[in-house]
Amino acid sequence: MSSKPVVLITGALSGIGRAAAFAFARDDARVVVSGRRAEEGRMLAAELVALGAQAEFIQADVRFEDDVRRLVDDAVERFGRLDIAVNSAGSEGESAPVMEQTPERYAAVFDTNVLGTLLAMKHELRVMSAQGSGSIVNISSTMGVRGAAGASIYTASKHAVEGLTRSAALEAAAFGVRVNAVAPGPVDTAMLDRLTANAERKAAFLAGVPLKRAGTPDEMADAIRFVASDKASFMTGEVLRVNGGRTAS
Repeated sequence: MSSKPVVLITGALSGIGRAAAFAFARDDARVVVSGRRAEEGRMLAAELVALGAQAEFIQADVRFEDDVRRLVDDAVERFGRLDIAVNSAGSEGESAPVMEQTPERYAAVFDTNVLGTLLAMKHELRVMSAQGSGSIVNISSTMGVRGAAGASIYTASKHAVEGLTRSAALEAAAFGVRVNAVAPGPVDTAMLDRLTANAERKAAFLAGVPLKRAGTPDEMADAIRFVASDKASFMTGEVLRVNGGRTAS
């Protein structure tokens, strides 16, 4: 059996998830990338293979348990085990004041960010608990510990992800499995561009970051790799905040 770790990444087709896929591929891991868009997923897998990695795309929508169950089972069938899972699939939803929010907007965000994380962990832990080993990294946000006017639903979803992470960590410890989260601050991705709407608003937003810039997807991927690795072997139930100082005060 290969000694190369098997890494599963949801939400791997863009932003932080995509950067993590390349980071683990460069580490010589066997990488399973997943997302909803088949053509983009196949292209990503081909890019990873071109780097010399063993990589495969499996299409799945984390909002649906049958998809998640099949994703995990297919990954294990392909590579024989599951060592690391990065649950990166997420949606920021539509910005609006609380008085204008709707059940539909709530479901659009919570079904991906919260239910998707829960279902992913459920089936990842099913495999990892039987192995007696594994590391799960969920993706939270600076908004996991702060409030944000106009982003109540997204903020609530990330608070929920952190609660799920801590609870799952307490359960998984009995099986030798670690569960943590990485909570990025503003990262230079399409999501940040959508949230800030234009260059002027983006610049004003980043002026409030103590380090005076956005993070990069590669910086977030490095944090994910650390938390997932044996270098963090005594770390579970924790949230690593990587936000340029946004939560320091």
